[in-house]
Amino acid sequence: MTIKPSKCQNLVIPLNNLRTNLFLHHRCLLHNGPDTVEELLERHIVKKEKSLDDDGNEILTRQRLTSTRREALSLYRAIIRGTRFFMWPDSRGVLWRDVLRENARKEFELARFEKDPEMITRLLIGGHDAVEAALDKLVEKQKNQIEKERGDHDRR
Repeated sequence: MTIKPSKCQNLVIPLNNLRTNLFLHHRCLLHNGPDTVEELLERHIVKKEKSLDDDGNEILTRQRLTSTRREALSLYRAIIRGTRFFMWPDSRGVLWRDVLRENARKEFELARFEKDPEMITRLLIGGHDAVEAALDKLVEKQKNQIEKERGDHDRR
């Protein structure tokens, strides 16, 4: 493979032109710099370096928030699913399902801006326990009702 001499002539730069070419090249790089004052300041002002501890704390805080949000949503969904079974009306004629959902919404809104992780954990655990206890009582009452109906049916 041979290279034509005409192509190589373009690659050879005389030493006296080297300074001029470097100056022009450097000047072009400066011209392609930031377009706004904010970009210029951001590029040249010394920024506070983040330490590994700050990044670790931020990641840990985000993970905690994400997990508590997930748990809160899980609890809220469990409440909504559990209230489907409360289909009888209260003394005012409103379905218990709607009453329970409204009360759950109020409780969640009251605890919405809670920052203390211990308190959030207590609320979540208490909520899960309350849902489980309510559903257990409902199942027990339904079992008793079924047994009572079977006993009445057997007597006939």
